[in-house]
Amino acid sequence: MTNFVEELRWRGLLHDIMPDTEDYLLKNKTAGYIGFDPTADSLHIGSLVQIFILKHFQNAGHNPIALIGGATGMVGDPSGKSAERNLLDEATLAKNIAGVRENLERFLSFDDNAANKAELVNNYDWMKDISLIDFVRDTGKHITVNYMMAKDSVKKRLSSESSVGMSFTEFTYQLFQGYDFYHLYKEKNCMLQMGGSDQWGNITTGTELIRRKAQGKAYAITVPLVTKADGTKFGKTEGGNVWLNADRTSPYKFYQYWLNSSDEDAENFIKKFTFLDKETIENLIAEHKEHPHLRLLQKKLGEEVTMLTHGEEAYENALKASQILFGKSTANDLKSLDEQTFLDVFDGVPQATVAKSDVAEGLDMIGALAAKTNFLKSNGDARRALKENAISVNKEKVKEDFTITEADLIANKYVLLQRGKKTYYLLVVA
Repeated sequence: MTNFVEELRWRGLLHDIMPDTEDYLLKNKTAGYIGFDPTADSLHIGSLVQIFILKHFQNAGHNPIALIGGATGMVGDPSGKSAERNLLDEATLAKNIAGVRENLERFLSFDDNAANKAELVNNYDWMKDISLIDFVRDTGKHITVNYMMAKDSVKKRLSSESSVGMSFTEFTYQLFQGYDFYHLYKEKNCMLQMGGSDQWGNITTGTELIRRKAQGKAYAITVPLVTKADGTKFGKTEGGNVWLNADRTSPYKFYQYWLNSSDEDAENFIKKFTFLDKETIENLIAEHKEHPHLRLLQKKLGEEVTMLTHGEEAYENALKASQILFGKSTANDLKSLDEQTFLDVFDGVPQATVAKSDVAEGLDMIGALAAKTNFLKSNGDARRALKENAISVNKEKVKEDFTITEADLIANKYVLLQRGKKTYYLLVVA
């Protein structure tokens, strides 16, 4: 086993730690868990830190447990929330749990033959058969209301001017999470719970329940919540969350998110979101500072996280798509992109619709540039641009005698026009 806590420490991934936790983990192979809320059928990059923590834990020789909150997802965690969230029905939860499982399996080894395999559990499996009377009698009596009221997650909600209060449902959340820890302690010999810094109160309720109900000792670690240097929210774009599921966020957009990091953020993120060793990262940071215009940190960060999340082929496609705008590329490069990636690359580019029949008969360049599209202001402008050799179709220069046919269609539907280096126009053939 290696020093898991020290690995977190140098990567900037350690926030709170219960006394004696580091010594215990150095001397004992154990199981540790992190909970994931199944509020959608995919996790987003806000959950990546938790996934990486479990992987570091596995790499250090311990057994990671990913707990999916099938039961607690029906309750709702008040931590960091200003209002109670919508509760999910069982059918939605089942769909979401399957999606989260798929996300986790890309990072963690669940191989039965591994000495420290990862395990996936759903707290609905043990909570569904516990009656209210049993839960209140066997668990609720061990934790006082005074203890629960003292938690920051509760105090912040109750003291907030904009708060509409807290329902009993939400108030009991920490008891549910505490019971999860107790259950895994008893059934899986799980001695450690980990989570974001906003989870410290919920996690320590679990250690307290174990102490009072099982007369045992358990441990806790939290990691800092990831923030961006400019104060904007990590994991958010103008289009919303950046998801781990390619159906929600394409690998191209996923890669672009990391590639667009500031220098300060890239230096922070490359420690938190890659498994590169300390020496490699320090050398990368030093090289980046000498040649910041090359954006070495951002490119390596994007490569590592995209390959981990989506695989090598998806990364190669995302890289190729990125180079289409900024490097030399051909019509074949464009045609090799899937439709969604193509649309992501040229998102926001002006477009016009032309009839299939026009392309089937052969669309002349004056029609494509002006008469049928208004890409350029007039037929005269179109002729001048063509004579100046300023027009490209699918990244290849053309003259006035060029005709657009069905052979030029990208994904059987699109033609990319370009004037000069940066002015793009999209023909949609329908």
